[in-house]
Amino acid sequence: MKNAMMALLAGAAMTFASQALAIEPPHMVEVTGETGIDHRYTGGWEYFVGGGVAAFDCNGDRYPELYFAGGAGKSGLYLNRSSKGGALQFSLKENSVLALDAVSGAYPLDIDGDGILDLAVLRVGENKLFRGKGNCVFEEANALWSFDGGKAWSTAFAATWEKGNDLPTLAVGNYVDRDQPGAPFGTCHDTDFYRPDRAGGYDHQSLKPGYCALSMMFTDWGRTGKPDLRIANDRQYYRHGHEQLWKIRAGDAPQEYNSSDGWRRLRVWGMGIAATDLTGDGRPDYYITSMADNKLQVLATRDGTPDYEDLAFQKGITAHRPFVGNAVHPSTSWHAQFDDINNDSFVDLFVTKGNVEAMTDFAMKDPNSLLLGAPDGSFTEAADKAGMMSFDRGRGGSLVDLNMDGLLDSVVLNREKPAQLWRNMGQARAGAVDAAPMGNWVALQVLQDGPNRNAVGAFIEVRIADRTQSREITVGGGHAGGKVGWHHFGIGVAERAVVRIQWPDEEWSAWVRLFANQHSRITRGKSTADVWLPAQTANQD
Repeated sequence: MKNAMMALLAGAAMTFASQALAIEPPHMVEVTGETGIDHRYTGGWEYFVGGGVAAFDCNGDRYPELYFAGGAGKSGLYLNRSSKGGALQFSLKENSVLALDAVSGAYPLDIDGDGILDLAVLRVGENKLFRGKGNCVFEEANALWSFDGGKAWSTAFAATWEKGNDLPTLAVGNYVDRDQPGAPFGTCHDTDFYRPDRAGGYDHQSLKPGYCALSMMFTDWGRTGKPDLRIANDRQYYRHGHEQLWKIRAGDAPQEYNSSDGWRRLRVWGMGIAATDLTGDGRPDYYITSMADNKLQVLATRDGTPDYEDLAFQKGITAHRPFVGNAVHPSTSWHAQFDDINNDSFVDLFVTKGNVEAMTDFAMKDPNSLLLGAPDGSFTEAADKAGMMSFDRGRGGSLVDLNMDGLLDSVVLNREKPAQLWRNMGQARAGAVDAAPMGNWVALQVLQDGPNRNAVGAFIEVRIADRTQSREITVGGGHAGGKVGWHHFGIGVAERAVVRIQWPDEEWSAWVRLFANQHSRITRGKSTADVWLPAQTANQD
């Protein structure tokens, strides 16, 4: 009886501690001027949208580099020169083939399975695939992979591996077809869809109709082992359009879901997609950014149909209006990302915001949102308390640990203003030089042999006590940019966790024990994790 009572009290104490930690925002310090990053997203009408950031390691030190779209200016690859747990430092890679004009966004992925990340670059004009050669050197690979980059105004990207293929299936979302009579209204471009051919390259087809896509992802929404293509579309320019879900089955032509399949017609200014399991049922839930009308789509049924209902209001994440000042005009939201920025084990939501250009019906001063998750599933705005206020016109962004200290930092690419970086100082007081820990965490690298080395399409499950966090590994979503690298999970006051992987072919790994505050590599076929210790400084070559 005594032991049972002690266990009960310990459990209650842990619950209380988790709840206390859950409402605490991190101390974020803007360090833009100290980082060596000087970049902005510029240009005319074609660059009102886009402006993505790609975060990925291209030199093998596992510290993430940052690649910024430049719009009418040059894009830039910034090499990470930070020290472990220290100041954030970057340097621009000179004379890189990645320094292009007309870039709207970029997504990293390992296309050829050689263990070196490649980069898909979206442009107003010909899209380009770049093959990574190591040490942050790249070569253009459109010809190598028989990839037709087209000449459209491209603004979205996604990738998945279909069964039996060495190369990934790719999708590119396009915006307005400027060559059509009557443009821009009613002239949305079709989606480009690429499947590997037998010669080691790509066959291209169009998914019609297209409705001005601004974000997309392949996602296994029903946990059936069969990812489909979800697309967020901008209603500003389409006619008779809506958000889309395409059925993707190996060997078959893609088919668009409709009302007879359970897919409800939804019309928003779809700009970004973020996905995570908020309900605890193991299935992804989707946050769709828009102008004044952000949605949280959660499955309404369990009958195998894609029937979604909106729970944004109930969860407190409508984020439909600036949370400071007296503005009554609605917000314009772009990039969205679920992640645990305060390591309390409850996922948070980061949303970049900013007026399209000078739309007077929408807020001109529209700060980014940081919505902290609570144990009851609700969210609370905390960007002001965290010190992340900015009234620049945000576009792409990322929450990513840039100095390997287990605390997620924040980067935002702004339109016509310098990109911004905030260092996560945890619980450190204002003026402190060193960060102070804030909750425990685990960071995971998930690997398998052969094609699709980074296990795109797999699900990670991390369990602490009686709660399980579930996350799908995807390439796509956000707004015009994504990240590949460490999968970060906050675990609160827990000192250990267990993790398992459902691999893309639906095979489950065994549960693997992890200790808190470590970087661990989970390799298919191994029953234990390999601990990785960061170097004291990022690669300086």
